[in-house]
Amino acid sequence: MSNICRFTVTASRDIEAIIDYIADNSSFNAAESLLSKINNKCERLAKFPGMGRRRDELAPNLRSFPVNDYLIFYRSIEEGVEILRVVSGYQDLEGLFLGQDED
Repeated sequence: MSNICRFTVTASRDIEAIIDYIADNSSFNAAESLLSKINNKCERLAKFPGMGRRRDELAPNLRSFPVNDYLIFYRSIEEGVEILRVVSGYQDLEGLFLGQDED
């Protein structure tokens, strides 16, 4: 395993929306701080993919890990981890993954 962290287009859009929201409603520094936390957690997950909570009730081989009020949803891949979504932990998580093709 080479410990890479690959982001899906959807996960990248999730992060961009979160950071924009925080920058608009709080501050640029708060947004930058959260982005740094998310990136650091993702790098750590690539090194230790078993750290997160199993979320098989939402999708096969899915795991999640919290960062502040957000959840990073990911799965292990041969090279490391693939980040599928980054969303508020208060969202309807079942609805988020219902019928979604993860590939």
